[in-house]
Amino acid sequence: MRALNWLWRGLLFFILFAFALNNQHLVELKWVFGWRWQAPMVFVVLAVFALGCITGVLAMLPSWWRHRRTARNRQLLMPDPVAATTGTSPTASVNAEPLNLPSELPFPPDMPAPRKPVK
Repeated sequence: MRALNWLWRGLLFFILFAFALNNQHLVELKWVFGWRWQAPMVFVVLAVFALGCITGVLAMLPSWWRHRRTARNRQLLMPDPVAATTGTSPTASVNAEPLNLPSELPFPPDMPAPRKPVK
């Protein structure tokens, strides 16, 4: 499987390298107000690809932040680990009540709770 992965990467590199070699001619981009920009085709394609990647990352940032906030809130809802005591240690509280913890953490309103299989 690893060899197939490297073979795929090599093929992709070869295709992109051949594309770059075949498109070395200058292209002229015409902007507004008569502005013109000349550059090799490869650089124009690379710049457009980079702008697309940046736009995609910026479009995903609010969603990533929301998921991080949800994960942090869920982490805060989780109870602190309690050391197991046998009741014979002198530091164990005599009137200690068992913790009433939910079996599952609550789900946010935009995420449905998982369905439990019917028995």
